[in-house]
Amino acid sequence: MLAGKNLNAVLCVLLAAVTTALYIPVMDHPFVVLDDREYVTANPHIHGGLGWSTIKWAFTSTAAANWHPLTWLSHAFDYQLFALNPAGHHLDSVLIHALDAALLFLLLVWVTKRVGPSVAVAALFALHPINVESVAWVAERKNVLSTLFFLLAIAAYVWHAKKPGWRRYLLVAALFAAGLMSKPMVITLPFVLLLLDYWPLERTPGTTLDRTESAPAISNGMPRLPFSSLLVEKIPLLFFSAASAWITLKAQRGAEHTLGESPLGARIANAVVAYASYLGKMLWPARLAFYPHSVTALPAWQWILSALVLTGVTAFVVAFRRKRYLMVGWLWFLGTLVPVIGLVQVGEATMADRYAYVPLIGIFIMLAWGLADLAEAKKVRVVWQIVPVVCALVALASISIRQMAYWNSDYDLWSHTLALSETPLAHNALGVVLMNPDSEMSRDDLANFGTGQERIDAARRHFERALELMPQQNPRAYLPDMARTLNNLGNLDRLQNRTEEARRDYGGALGIYQQLAQQNPDAYLPYLAGALNNFGSIDRLQNRLDEARQCFEDALKINRQLAAQNPAKYLPNVAMTLNNVALLDAVQSRMDEARRHYEEALKIDRQLAEQSPAVYLPDLAMTLSEFGLLDAVQNRMDDARQHYEEALKINRQLAAQDPGVYQPDVAMTLSRLDWIDSRMGSKNPALATRRP
Repeated sequence: MLAGKNLNAVLCVLLAAVTTALYIPVMDHPFVVLDDREYVTANPHIHGGLGWSTIKWAFTSTAAANWHPLTWLSHAFDYQLFALNPAGHHLDSVLIHALDAALLFLLLVWVTKRVGPSVAVAALFALHPINVESVAWVAERKNVLSTLFFLLAIAAYVWHAKKPGWRRYLLVAALFAAGLMSKPMVITLPFVLLLLDYWPLERTPGTTLDRTESAPAISNGMPRLPFSSLLVEKIPLLFFSAASAWITLKAQRGAEHTLGESPLGARIANAVVAYASYLGKMLWPARLAFYPHSVTALPAWQWILSALVLTGVTAFVVAFRRKRYLMVGWLWFLGTLVPVIGLVQVGEATMADRYAYVPLIGIFIMLAWGLADLAEAKKVRVVWQIVPVVCALVALASISIRQMAYWNSDYDLWSHTLALSETPLAHNALGVVLMNPDSEMSRDDLANFGTGQERIDAARRHFERALELMPQQNPRAYLPDMARTLNNLGNLDRLQNRTEEARRDYGGALGIYQQLAQQNPDAYLPYLAGALNNFGSIDRLQNRLDEARQCFEDALKINRQLAAQNPAKYLPNVAMTLNNVALLDAVQSRMDEARRHYEEALKIDRQLAEQSPAVYLPDLAMTLSEFGLLDAVQNRMDDARQHYEEALKINRQLAAQDPGVYQPDVAMTLSRLDWIDSRMGSKNPALATRRP
């Protein structure tokens, strides 16, 4: 009964079931602040569900320095189903990963007719701990989703190769486009299809190899074409790749490192080391974490040893070139990593586990087919082929379970990263986590600290250690990290009412951002505006009102400029800065200007709250309360009452969902309404209904 299609079906279902069962623990995990906030929890467009406005935004937005509309829509779909319950979002990522594994198995069986190696490759892909990051991190939905379309496009291409036709080719192109609209890393698909033409499809000229050593794919054969014809066949897909590359570079403008920050020689050395490191972590999956980019040169022995490893594997593949799967697997690995190997450096990572999600399929193919052929040549019994494979998979699954535990909170994630490698980025991130325990630490994490003061002291130590670790060489490379850390340290100073220290730290960050914004305005103007707001707030606290006004007005000018280009992202910053300016106006008795600024801020906050109530209703309530206070100072009691009544309604709505956070706002608004009633000399019967 378990033969042919029946066996394949059973193995497919078993593979998907085991993969899903393995990843069930992540459903108990919360969102992490790292990128999940931008992708889901604080993204007002995602909270709109799958409406027309969300679809329009998804296809026109380059938020998160990417153009991936289908990824945005998948998150919007999840929000429509599960709101901000992280279990549902995690479940969908797990199911897509399981589907990827099952599809990979079916695809390999279809094109090679070999069940054993095919299921081994799919199982390695499904259970290997290096893929935990792609599945357990909600913001990495783009990785599992793009791979789904990548594999479907390959399947469509095989269908096209069996009987070429424009309709079948159109399906290949459509699925490739869907993959690019999920994550541009699948840009290398045309290259992968050329490799598959060589093996296992064997559409290239040459003698068909013995089935026992390379397992040609299709028994009835396929028409062989010159390499030039196969290349021409891929040209329409290459246009898709070129368009995606152009859009991606445009979307990431400002996020990529300059050659001054990361010299070309350092990038090449890092790429060589990263290639070898991925191989090492595939064979021995230990010390899996984030790998922050080093601003100092790599030791020569690292890149020399890595280059020798890569050269050695390449020589081995060439020596055994009759085993075509070796060449295909090796070039698959090398080629699909090119978009993320660091030659164009974006972000802080020198490499990342998630980048290996597709590339390591090539290495898995090399291992599975190579060991299967060796076992066949040595006439090893099937049971002795299966037992070591199962043992290896069980070991990988157990490591994956342990790796998932590090994604239980931001604190666990960054503590693990710091334990493996002491870097400024990890210290800075852990300091931020300790400053924001409600959103970034679990109850178990908090239990490690006796008091809140111990937690704050630990945060300060991490920030100060991050500054100590900043290297003094190549200052252009570490200045952004220093500015970010100084800004965070200033936030901590302000939290502890250490205004002089806050002034010093905010001032240091402001000076660096001013320098960086002159060199690269696209990247650093938003940070400069934030630093100006922070420094202006300290000026106001220290009664340096004219200096505070200059900071706020400069920040407002920058935020207006940014909002004109990207209103969805920067209008909230405009409203926040308008509130800062209005408050300063009131302190300086410039009441008409204060009213004008509050009215503009209120208009923006209403617009934002209408689009995304969950995110912007608190801002709207705050602006209404501050505006109501200005009304009361000007003796406009009816206006004050109207603004406070609206703020009270919002705060009660918010307190019903999170009383610990918003009940104090309800009490404060009620107190101010009492004060207004007493000033007006009225005993409003409706007042009793306001009591909490």
